[in-house]
Amino acid sequence: MSERELLTSYVYRLTSALYAGGVRHVVVSPGSRSTPLAYAFASTKELTLHRQVDERAAAFYALGLAKATNEPVVLLCTSGTAAANYFPAIIEAKYARVPLIILTADRPHELREVGAPQAINQVQLYGEHVKWSVDFPIPDNAPQTLPFITRHTARAVMIATTAPFGPVHINVPFREPLTIDFREQLDDVDVLLHRGELVPSVDTQHVLATILNDTKRGILIVGELPLQTDLSHVWAFIRALKWPVLVESLSNLRGNIPLDCRDYVIATYDATLKSEAFTSVVAPQTVMRIGAQPVSKFVQQFITHANPMHYIVVDEDPMFRDATAMASMIVHAQLGAWLTELQLEPNIEEAYVHEWRDVNELAMEYIENYMSGAEDEGAAMCHLLAGIPEATDVFVSSSMPIRDIDTFFLPTTCDVRIFANRGANGIDGVVSTALGFSQGNKRNTVLVIGDLAFLHDTSGLLATRYQQCDIDIVVMNNDGGGIFSYLPQASVPQHYEQLFGTPTGLTMEQVANMYAFEYVPIHDVSQLYDVMQQKRQRIRLIEVFTNREDNTFAHRALWQQIIQGVKIWQS
Repeated sequence: MSERELLTSYVYRLTSALYAGGVRHVVVSPGSRSTPLAYAFASTKELTLHRQVDERAAAFYALGLAKATNEPVVLLCTSGTAAANYFPAIIEAKYARVPLIILTADRPHELREVGAPQAINQVQLYGEHVKWSVDFPIPDNAPQTLPFITRHTARAVMIATTAPFGPVHINVPFREPLTIDFREQLDDVDVLLHRGELVPSVDTQHVLATILNDTKRGILIVGELPLQTDLSHVWAFIRALKWPVLVESLSNLRGNIPLDCRDYVIATYDATLKSEAFTSVVAPQTVMRIGAQPVSKFVQQFITHANPMHYIVVDEDPMFRDATAMASMIVHAQLGAWLTELQLEPNIEEAYVHEWRDVNELAMEYIENYMSGAEDEGAAMCHLLAGIPEATDVFVSSSMPIRDIDTFFLPTTCDVRIFANRGANGIDGVVSTALGFSQGNKRNTVLVIGDLAFLHDTSGLLATRYQQCDIDIVVMNNDGGGIFSYLPQASVPQHYEQLFGTPTGLTMEQVANMYAFEYVPIHDVSQLYDVMQQKRQRIRLIEVFTNREDNTFAHRALWQQIIQGVKIWQS
């Protein structure tokens, strides 16, 4: 068998094993050393090929694609620093629990660490930020090679898609020449992946049910839930438990709410838990949390101060994801049907439920009234949420946008979902992630992002030149880092603008023109409602101009109104 035939068999076997494991999307950045696999992916009709020149942006694009499809997505790049550019998105995927299969093409072993060009040490390049890493053998005619490729590729997919999901790394060395013979069909591979479900033992379920049944004052906290979570099981659990439920916007339990669960959903906790008068009367005996820790720091502070008798965390990873260090019971399990099978006979105090419900409704009134008079980013978020059509997914940047969503996205029966990169909570790669998400999403997609986060990832817009993308990009432009206005640094005028405010004086119209996007400038935030109601004909960049100082003042005024309203309610 010739070298070309060996290389062809090798890359198509790897491709076949990926497909058999459930991979349907591949994101490729151009490069020479990755040519054999790029050819195999491009010529395989069963796979959808996505292109992005910038490896850093490509990795975040793949991250968004995996979030939208709930499937493993493959990343392919050439050797050298190209692989290093994947690192930020890999870190996010690790902590956000997103399945990525990273394929880094490499120089053959004889060209490693000898000064060969575009050769760095790629073996275990990502360290503990991937779930598993393997260095593949060079393509050869040894009888063990193709079976090894089949089994270890299947192993990589299995590890990436076993709870908790996460990234894996396959380093693939190639010798020149790098061309292959194109094939019409994939190989039949004999490795079938059968995944199990992580369910707590009968004894654990009994202990958990006993605690829940004995609780008279308890709250359920729902953070961002793992991919592939069946929300019907969560709603059934809420329905049976009958506790107040603090639902983060990323839990996707604030939209499309079943009517018989509506009274239990508490969405204004970030504002109401700022009130000492309220927190003093709703201290819980038991707290149960499912999903990731919430965005709101006031929830964490509330739990720490309340020091509940029981703090139960249900998590598919036994790593004790609990920044409060208060958890008294960790249930190592995936969220599934077992939640609905618990023998629940709740004894929650009705008055306790009403306290949460009444204050939540009071805060919602203040927030709803706020939209009619304010001109800040909070009001802009209200108008945007009111104007988006049904079956819309909003991808939100870290920093202020996610906090505004958490404050102003009130419970609704409308079909709206919220997504974000909250694994590492960074602002990097948000544009790319949203574009990838929109490609894997069959619903309407809107990105909401601040000006600095948008500028940080403008290279991600290159993806729109290689794939037909459909998305609204809403840039909240307050000319700088608005989040810092709420932090202690803002009280120190020396160097504040230079180090934290970081104004650029830029607007995004020329960016829109460069990519032939529709551009819509907005100086009156109430216009956002009408704009979101209008169907876009192409990618639309909507730039909302706001003022950082006005934003800070308006937000704090709203919080004070709610705190004062709670005092009046209690009296």
